[in-house]
Amino acid sequence: AVAAESSTGTWTTVWTDGLTSLDRYKGRCYHIEPVPGEESQYICYVAYPLDLFEEGSVTNMFTSIVGNVFGFKALRALRLEDLRIPISYIKTFQGPPHGIQVERDKLNKYGRPLLGCTIKPKLGLSAKNYGRAVYECLRGGLDFTKDDENVNSQPFMRW
Repeated sequence: AVAAESSTGTWTTVWTDGLTSLDRYKGRCYHIEPVPGEESQYICYVAYPLDLFEEGSVTNMFTSIVGNVFGFKALRALRLEDLRIPISYIKTFQGPPHGIQVERDKLNKYGRPLLGCTIKPKLGLSAKNYGRAVYECLRGGLDFTKDDENVNSQPFMRW
């Protein structure tokens, strides 16, 4: 169920299923083992075809793997234990344009982790209130804030 829900599966048969090779693109659970000492708990190993993921997109990869499936009502609990990414896919990531030292120099912050947060609510704030939230976060001691991945140019907050 996890492999299907996070790839080509849906809760019902739809007419568009016949328009593609679902078998080619579906995630596959290739091994299941019981968790020692835990009744009704299992470790499942799932593999996905790389064609399911946009090259160079960490966001797309994680949304695909851990997005909808964590809200899947058929499961009482779910936890991602490990993730192995093939070198061929890793090579599609461009990486940051510069290293951590450049960021530390810009912020004049050394000898400790950089602390940041994502502004919430992720959607609905006016530009003025979004700016206020950023200001308060930085004033409170954070080093940076980031946009939620759902933030875009909306009628109430144009870029």
